[in-house]
Amino acid sequence: QLQLVESGGGLVQSGGSLRLSCTVSGRSLEQRIIGWFRQAPGKEREGVSCIASSGRSTAYSDSVKGRFSIFKDDARNTVYLQMNNLKPEDTAIYYCADYSVFSRTQGCSGMDSWGKGTHVTVSS
Repeated sequence: QLQLVESGGGLVQSGGSLRLSCTVSGRSLEQRIIGWFRQAPGKEREGVSCIASSGRSTAYSDSVKGRFSIFKDDARNTVYLQMNNLKPEDTAIYYCADYSVFSRTQGCSGMDSWGKGTHVTVSS
């Protein structure tokens, strides 16, 4: 079974940047579709971004498009989420997850497993 561990969260001012990491173990990252979703207090879970197993295709929610970038390093079994120009509304717990379906237009679906999350707080 796949295990996912997130890291890199923290407190940052509005306009700042953070890079989240998702380290995968149990199976090779090369054949996995990995994505990020977030959960803010009182809000619904939101899919943020995901990357195809090839690493050549990515998808983003409209709320982060142009500010966030997802990429992976198969040799390190790690997927990264680079978050730039952060806004207070980006404050949430960020989780990485393993998906079974990738769509460049619809995002990822069929969540199989996920990590425990990392906190991101953006102050105004």
